[in-house]
Amino acid sequence: MAIGERIHFFRNMRGMTQKYLGQLLGFPEKSADVRLAQYETGARTPKADLTASLANALDVSPQALTVPDIDSYIGLMHTLFTLEDRYGLKIDESAGEICLKVDVRKNKDAARLHEMLCAWRQAAAMLKAGEITQEEYDRWRYRYPEFDTTQRWVKVPSHELSDLLIEALKRPDD
Repeated sequence: MAIGERIHFFRNMRGMTQKYLGQLLGFPEKSADVRLAQYETGARTPKADLTASLANALDVSPQALTVPDIDSYIGLMHTLFTLEDRYGLKIDESAGEICLKVDVRKNKDAARLHEMLCAWRQAAAMLKAGEITQEEYDRWRYRYPEFDTTQRWVKVPSHELSDLLIEALKRPDD
């Protein structure tokens, strides 16, 4: 799905009109719907700052808007082939159904993808069990990784800060 289709999808999901979303983004009232229509049809492509504003207004991650273009089955297949090459994604069969698996031994990226897919499976299982609503599940998916509680996201200090800390630790106590 191209970015315009994703904008359209999320806008409709949120029950917004093109005019309303355009005005949220700061477009003049007279042209707000026209501008949004141009982005949704692909006549215009939003720059990174507008994509970030759209994501914020639609309450999704910017990455949810800029997913790879998989609007054809051939494009989708080549995306899956790339995932096989890079992340160890493997096609298999289980109980008569096609399934995708990750070979965690391929590399650290494959192991990381496996962790992320396990988090997705956990969220989907919670939805199926009635522990969360469809709305909560969609929020988890479309704002990923913001609401993923299974992962440990760490912030690494800048190189400059790291050097300062090391120097401070080397100094004798005054």
